[in-house]
Amino acid sequence: MSKLKQKLLEKTAILGVVGLGYVGLPLAVEKAKAGYKTIGFDIQESKVSMVNIGKNYIGDVVNEDLMAIVQSGYLSATTDFAEVALADCVCICVPTPLDAYQQPDISYVKASAESIVPYMHKDMLIVLESTTYPGTTEELLKPILESSGLKCGVDFYLAFSPERVDPGNLIYKTKNTPKVVGGITDQCTELAATMYESILEAPIHRVSSPAVAEMEKILENIYRNVNIGLVNELAMLCNKMGINFWEVIDAAKSKPYGFQAFYPGPGLGGHCIPLDPYYLSWKAREFGFHTSMIEASMMVNDRMPEYCVERASRILNRYKKAMNGARVLVLGVAYKQDISDYRVSPAIRVIEELEKEGVEVVYYDPFVPEYRQHGNIIIGEIELTAELIENADMVMITTAHSKVDYDFVQKHAKIIFDTKNAMKSVNDRGNIELL
Repeated sequence: MSKLKQKLLEKTAILGVVGLGYVGLPLAVEKAKAGYKTIGFDIQESKVSMVNIGKNYIGDVVNEDLMAIVQSGYLSATTDFAEVALADCVCICVPTPLDAYQQPDISYVKASAESIVPYMHKDMLIVLESTTYPGTTEELLKPILESSGLKCGVDFYLAFSPERVDPGNLIYKTKNTPKVVGGITDQCTELAATMYESILEAPIHRVSSPAVAEMEKILENIYRNVNIGLVNELAMLCNKMGINFWEVIDAAKSKPYGFQAFYPGPGLGGHCIPLDPYYLSWKAREFGFHTSMIEASMMVNDRMPEYCVERASRILNRYKKAMNGARVLVLGVAYKQDISDYRVSPAIRVIEELEKEGVEVVYYDPFVPEYRQHGNIIIGEIELTAELIENADMVMITTAHSKVDYDFVQKHAKIIFDTKNAMKSVNDRGNIELL
């Protein structure tokens, strides 16, 4: 048995997490709760300070859990990467956004690896969790880490294990979601699997290489992207045909096999589903391959905010109201219901498109009182009042939060454009139009 595996089994290993965001902080908390001394690394002093006083800023972390493990000394945070030298295992959980040209921006992953290199030591395990294109672990990370003078698979161990975080999911959290692990060597895979098995209450699925694990994560999200693109396209067609597509989906769901329901909406949001297809399409060009089906779904989904604004214009026109100068109340800017995360939210793109048409936009979101866009802070309405609704020429629902009283909205609104079928249980539907 290797020295590192023994330390993992005895829980004497010190574990590190680079990046204390939506993925990293919940993972660090679970590591500490499992009985490992855990160090969180982040370049943002504000996050580090909040962790060190036990103050939570991530919805899926239980406040009391964070406070307890910080006070017990199992979890601490720092901006000083020199403390990587203390860690036996380090997970990299940093953002992988797109750049201005819709190409992968892996600068955060690269910078994290370079920050680790000076403090690497023998028998160290490093696991990349950030979603990225197949080949990143072997082609980018491995050479950077080997610049330390240590050899991968001999002196240190390297694997990829994709994050699976679904903010707001009441059933599946970090602790009980199955994990996929693929290492550079069999021993890399086994050590990474041993670490996760000692932390999580979920099966660990081993694969033959980091590239398989990287592609697996891309497949998960492209599967959703393509199916959402399909239903968005059919929703547009059904609107032209005068067919209620939401009723079509409900009918299709009655089949007990061979069909999984996906739903249309104003576009895709979050950090993974809208971005991952671009990662694969970019990598595919290296092999002279065009991902035609994937790219087609991306085009449909990317256009949905504009389509929703076009529909809003046609609805207002039927009520003899021009877009230019209209007042629209947007309900919801989070990218999905009942969370405060507005990363890549299609609702924000809808607002921008409305404003391009001269619309006066106000918004209400019980989870997002304000949001930052292009360096500006946009402040929402504090309360959803009858006056606020009545003063709007249109109410546009872009996030289906359950905390909103939709009967109250229907009662006071002139026109409602519901892009999420949030008002499905409202009986009086005379002023409601569905996407």
